[in-house]
Amino acid sequence: MKRYLIGRRELMLASAAVALAPAARAEEEPPIHVVKGRGCECCEAWVDYLREQGFKVTDEVSMGTLLIRFKMDQGIPAKAFSCHTGTVDGYALEGHVPAADIRRLLNERPDAVGLAVPGMPYGSPGMGSEDSRDAYDVLLVRRDGSLEIFTSYQAA
Repeated sequence: MKRYLIGRRELMLASAAVALAPAARAEEEPPIHVVKGRGCECCEAWVDYLREQGFKVTDEVSMGTLLIRFKMDQGIPAKAFSCHTGTVDGYALEGHVPAADIRRLLNERPDAVGLAVPGMPYGSPGMGSEDSRDAYDVLLVRRDGSLEIFTSYQAA
């Protein structure tokens, strides 16, 4: 049986590669722009969550009818509204959409407006502990405004 010894140089190179992996992923993925209400803590928490997941995120504040108009301009139907709306590479992200679903959307590239998590389900990203989350669905918003389940998350 052959033994392989790892030297200091190899160990340092491997450590550097692991440390840079999130930055490399962020460079590969398109940036997300989030439009949110002023002072909304859960909107801030979702933006922070996306950054922790390796996304580059920009954000801006919008209020009242301007925020609703932005959602409608993106093609989000009123029944799917939540507190903030993101855009990424031609898709809309409404509400507390998990990073894994955003990556799946970008990988699969369905003919759709984007994804939505209507309301503000507890335990979704930015909405409290995932360990005690409520069950919720991530919905695919079709171009005709219809909704279908993209991913279901069971209660924890």
